[in-house]
Amino acid sequence: MNKGTIYFDMDGTIADFYGQPQWLADLENFSTRPYQQARPLVNMSALAKRLNNLQRKGFRIGIISWLSKSGTPAYNALVTAVKLAWLAEHLGSVQFDEIHIVAYGTPKSQVAQNIGILFDDEERNRLEWEGNGQAFAPYEIFDVLEALKKI
Repeated sequence: MNKGTIYFDMDGTIADFYGQPQWLADLENFSTRPYQQARPLVNMSALAKRLNNLQRKGFRIGIISWLSKSGTPAYNALVTAVKLAWLAEHLGSVQFDEIHIVAYGTPKSQVAQNIGILFDDEERNRLEWEGNGQAFAPYEIFDVLEALKKI
């Protein structure tokens, strides 16, 4: 039984993209370094364990992440590959039901295949999500996932 989908943004939510020195200059120079070197913002083994348990209970797990604001098609392809590699490295045990890496500014509610929960560091994305489920800030991830265990 599908209990809904739990979606995660990446940059600033589970990946410390903005903590990378010179991240903006790297984007302007079409470097994928900040995406490659981003450290996890949460305990990834604990997150993976919770996500795998929730999938067994009927939840779906997804990613909705934006590309660079000024990316070219070639750069966007590189960034997509790097983001997928980052997920494989840090959440390799999670079999995502959906992964959407989309153009900067794309409304995330239009990309999601199911109504669900969104974790995103940007308030505008959380507000835009209203009507498509519930949206939470990154600091709420583990509290919300813990509450979902009881459903």
